[in-house]
Amino acid sequence: MSGTFVGMPAFPRAAREAVGNTTLRGNLRHATHTIRDKRARAVAELDDWAALREAGKQIKDHTLRHLDRYLVQVEEAVTAAGGTVHWAADADEANDIVARLVEETGESEVVKVKSMATQEIGLNEALQARGIHAYETDLAELIVQLGKDRPSHILVPAIHRNRGEIRDIFRSEMGEWGRPAPENLTDTPAELAEAARLHLREKFLRAKVGISGANFVVAETGTLVVVESEGNGRMCLTLPETLISVVGIEKIVPRWQDLEVFLQTLPRSSTAERMNPYTSMWTGTTEEDGPRTFHLVLLDNGRTDTLADEVGRQALRCIRCSACLNVCPVYERAGGHAYGSVYPGPIGAILSPQLRGTGSEIDASLPYASSLCGACYEVCPVAIDIPEVLVHLRERVVQGGPAVRGGNRVVLRPAKGHAAERAAMRAAQWAFTRPGALRTGQRLASRTRRLHPRTLPGPGRAWSGTRDLPAVPAEPFRDWWQRTHGGKGGAK
Repeated sequence: MSGTFVGMPAFPRAAREAVGNTTLRGNLRHATHTIRDKRARAVAELDDWAALREAGKQIKDHTLRHLDRYLVQVEEAVTAAGGTVHWAADADEANDIVARLVEETGESEVVKVKSMATQEIGLNEALQARGIHAYETDLAELIVQLGKDRPSHILVPAIHRNRGEIRDIFRSEMGEWGRPAPENLTDTPAELAEAARLHLREKFLRAKVGISGANFVVAETGTLVVVESEGNGRMCLTLPETLISVVGIEKIVPRWQDLEVFLQTLPRSSTAERMNPYTSMWTGTTEEDGPRTFHLVLLDNGRTDTLADEVGRQALRCIRCSACLNVCPVYERAGGHAYGSVYPGPIGAILSPQLRGTGSEIDASLPYASSLCGACYEVCPVAIDIPEVLVHLRERVVQGGPAVRGGNRVVLRPAKGHAAERAAMRAAQWAFTRPGALRTGQRLASRTRRLHPRTLPGPGRAWSGTRDLPAVPAEPFRDWWQRTHGGKGGAK
């Protein structure tokens, strides 16, 4: 499976199919409502949540403004601590670096900590093409891998699966990947977890190479941080002889002290816990403790292009908590696969079109995968104004215009299928800048309102097919004001 889901249909078509799957909708509704309710209680415990949220935003914005300096500082600190830093401009370069590093060890198997960056670049598939088997060790990622599936949620990648489906996957697939599931395996959570633990334990003890991402990289010390809930990450980060970490350049924070903010906001926003069960930190290599060789691959893959967009760059603040997914009415009904990206939900709708561009059908449709209700902004622990970025990207899709792609300034052409929308916006602009024409149009609309259709014709039919057209009032507001107030107050 491609990590970037290349070839997926546009969001409306993919979502229509997902909405018709009643089992999927039931799984999503139960899981998202449970997580969001727990999160709300956890956040309510902190009187200074708003201050923490603002602090996280300020730290991230400061880092992005000075990212060039902090990237150099990270390289210097990691190198001084015994690690090696590699720079990857895109997915192909990152995959080649990681594959080459694994090949140099002589190994053909690696264990992986859950990493969205490696999913983004399709690392597993790239390693497989070179004869290297990558084993996911996060429970949900293991379910996705065994089921030859794709992740559908940032925090819970297998959220679209219920316990019965997971039991069936374990029974049929585990034996092909390693230790088989017990013959009498049931769908009770304890038995499923135990089957996964036994299956993975042999891989942890055998693997010589581990691959991870990172939640944060501290520029001051060169320290990488991974937070997780199962302990699999600790096993991958400490047992192998070689550790390779693939990290997006936006994951940097300047100082060790900055972790104080994010280690409070991330667990409460994601798993609704006061503190993450496992918080692993490592700085380079240490003799007789942990991996003997450490490589850090700093990944761009569209992040510098995103940084150049003054409105869109706020998406790079994201700390991957998934709170926005759990409150989104669109995600709850459509699921994560409809977004055609490893980044689903509201954050995916603004991040993927910036990292990959809006040239494909799926990426051009993602900014429209939202009701603009604003719930995502309200829960975001780093205050990303997702609705603002969605509207900004919609304008880019419809109008085209200047942007940065591949480090070069380009002028994007408008996406296909939006000619009617562009014409409507130009007409609205013309009318709103001419008060006389606007007033005449309003009066004409009021006097002919009985003749107005209930649905729009032509391209507008898709919009009015699921909405009632607003009723035109009997008289325009200006005329009503003149009539009831006699013009007093100066309405013009």
